[in-house]
Amino acid sequence: MLCCWGMLVHATLDFPGWGDPNAPAHLHVAPEYLEQAYEETATPNVVTAVLADYRGYDTMFETAVIFSAGLACFFLLRVQPRKEEEEDRFFRHLATDMVIRIRTPSMHVPDSPYLQQLDPYWTPRSLIVRAACRVLTPFIQLFALYVVAHGHHSPGGGFQGGVILGASFILIALSHDLRTSMKMTPEKLMGVLSPAGVLIYAGVGALCVVAGHNFLDYGALAEWLGTAPEAARSLGILFVEVGVAVCVMATMIIIYANLSSAGGYKQGL
Repeated sequence: MLCCWGMLVHATLDFPGWGDPNAPAHLHVAPEYLEQAYEETATPNVVTAVLADYRGYDTMFETAVIFSAGLACFFLLRVQPRKEEEEDRFFRHLATDMVIRIRTPSMHVPDSPYLQQLDPYWTPRSLIVRAACRVLTPFIQLFALYVVAHGHHSPGGGFQGGVILGASFILIALSHDLRTSMKMTPEKLMGVLSPAGVLIYAGVGALCVVAGHNFLDYGALAEWLGTAPEAARSLGILFVEVGVAVCVMATMIIIYANLSSAGGYKQGL
């Protein structure tokens, strides 16, 4: 182990200096991308062209790593309470602010617009914060969709848009409660969307193979999309960006819900 470590450290002595303009990457690789990216991918944003086209494999496996993180968090933290361990349930009558405590686990309480289920450590939320977050959330989500849809033409993309979209639902959980947020993003739906994002990405690559080209060679989609190969590459990047955004958003919500409720999905932060 020490021998390998010493060899690796010794190899770093041959690395070019930090920011060295004469480094091989700056003399050959970077100019090639900057000069050819738009002509080859029809994508004005060079960063996105590099991330999703030239090094599409790497980005696909980064998305798989994010999905794996959510999966690991789910298996480590998610717990299903047994019936005999169920705690007392609390409901607040919205019109009178009266709190009802139910100690019988088998007693069913139907959903009602006049009752709000509370957590044992529930504290009143700020009306101003709740109202502000409720008003801002649609605009945040709209901006997130813009970042995803426009990511291959400007700074942004699936990772950034997915994070903003996931954060908008976490904002609802923080300003209201976890239950309200989970009604918008049910656990089962997030459990489907998280791997679906990876499958969308890999599926686009598989379609390229079916069309007789290499995996993630988006130009293969030109015939099906009825466009030039360069435009097909741009659209192919858009498709995989959507997959990345879906995976990132769902995984963020899964991780937050499990961490904030210790896997119980009853009471968040």
